[in-house]
Amino acid sequence: MPASPSTVIDIHPHIISPDLKRYPRAPLGGKQSDWSATRPVSLEQLIAAMDGSGVQKAAIVQASTCYGHDNSYVADAVAAHPQRFTGVFSVDVLAPDATARMHHWMERGLTGMRLFTFGSTMSEQASWLDDAKSYPAWSWAADHDLSICMQMSAAGIPQLAKMIERFPKVKIILDHMARPALDDGPPYAAAASLFGLARYPSVYLKLTKRNFEQARSGKAAPETFFPKLVAEFGAERLSWGSNYPSSEGSMPEILAVARKTLAVLPQRDRDWIFAKTAQVLYPALKD
Repeated sequence: MPASPSTVIDIHPHIISPDLKRYPRAPLGGKQSDWSATRPVSLEQLIAAMDGSGVQKAAIVQASTCYGHDNSYVADAVAAHPQRFTGVFSVDVLAPDATARMHHWMERGLTGMRLFTFGSTMSEQASWLDDAKSYPAWSWAADHDLSICMQMSAAGIPQLAKMIERFPKVKIILDHMARPALDDGPPYAAAASLFGLARYPSVYLKLTKRNFEQARSGKAAPETFFPKLVAEFGAERLSWGSNYPSSEGSMPEILAVARKTLAVLPQRDRDWIFAKTAQVLYPALKD
């Protein structure tokens, strides 16, 4: 059954364990992100934050800038609370054993994959996004209905478009909406590459605190941006993610910003953004 209007599902929290022996740090590129070092949140703390915010379920996303491709903590969290969580793993999709690693983490109960090509410890968009060596991994994702979550910048959209056209069955979720520039305001010409992806039905957008802040920068405003976003993509392809604790603030504060900003949309659209789309992307989160 679809989510009820009161349901809230988070598709982008992270967890960091205090147990360094059981879950050693192994960040991509060898540099740990500041947020994971200075304000880590354990599984137990995430549960408490969700309980205090009215967030019922979540797809926990691998903290690549802390653990790299070792998804053990996320997998253990999902195994401990399978009714409440699913997980999004990370693997090296260029490696010869990529599909074997994908199979391994799916066997551990994880139902999404994340590719990290730009972010807190990576200041330039990676060039390998459309590398042919990744084709077997994308083909595996298509065959196993595995969504791919993209941590990337708008600079990578041309490469991504090639992969979308080659693998049209793969559901692709853009973290932070691929970080478009919005401060030019309506008609948001600077975000043309993002809106150009609306023609691909397999592309979904993850709305985070970063986007809500950007929608109030320069000439941008929630009242002009989010109705346009819904008109182009449809609310059925938009989903909320807290990015907690990478985004500063408590879970209640982050959710409050999202609700306030998206109040410009009809309730039906908000129902999709806060829960129903998440259940399409991650069926394990259905009631």
